[in-house]
Amino acid sequence: MNLNDSDDQQNNEAKQSAKFSGRKGIYLLPNLFTTGALFFGFYAVVASMNGHYENGAIAIFIAMILDGLDGRVARMTNTQSDFGAEYDSLADMVSFGVAPALVAFSWSLQGLGKVGWVAAFIYVAGAALRLARFNTQLDTADKNYFTGLASPAAAAIVAGTVWAFSETGSTGSEVAWLMAFIVPMAGILMVSNFQYHSFKGLDLKGKVPFVAMLAVVMGFAIVSIDPAKILLTIFMAYAFSGPALSLWKMHKAKK
Repeated sequence: MNLNDSDDQQNNEAKQSAKFSGRKGIYLLPNLFTTGALFFGFYAVVASMNGHYENGAIAIFIAMILDGLDGRVARMTNTQSDFGAEYDSLADMVSFGVAPALVAFSWSLQGLGKVGWVAAFIYVAGAALRLARFNTQLDTADKNYFTGLASPAAAAIVAGTVWAFSETGSTGSEVAWLMAFIVPMAGILMVSNFQYHSFKGLDLKGKVPFVAMLAVVMGFAIVSIDPAKILLTIFMAYAFSGPALSLWKMHKAKK
């Protein structure tokens, strides 16, 4: 082997070494929150299959909390990544797309036959389309507003309804037709063009008045009185805020 061949071999080995040493890892902290949200979404599915519908609904709300934290933690620690964004989207599809539909179907909708599974599918399809549209509009959309109801909020409506009725002792068959309306309607709102406030402008790092902290404490106290009904009321009001805002804008435009 001549000197040129030896040099070429050394160069190739150097490039190969640089290729492996330059591999990018993933940020652990925000992806831990995403994994936690995915876990509770999966647990909700398993719980509903075993007849523990209330536990499944609560698990979806826990997944919501973790999902809300992963993005904020990533921004606060400057650990955003393309991998994290894709992983979060896939986890959302499980936790806020498939899980709520299966919990609602197992608890109530399966007694309606084809109507039941079609209603559940409309919700799942709406969640998938909502996430796909959100991912393609990341660079162009207004950060202060969502176009269409966010999938965690839609999941909260479905899971909150199951949770609230389960606590009152109502069976799924008693409210099957109500669920057949609520579940697909939540799916339709996700793919609608209604604008919803994103609350991404909230500054969690800056200082706030002491009264704001008291308001947070009071909020937790109020929710703790009856978590199922109060949370359902909050997210129902948020779901109606989109159409209400659109009607208000139309009314102002006519004037």
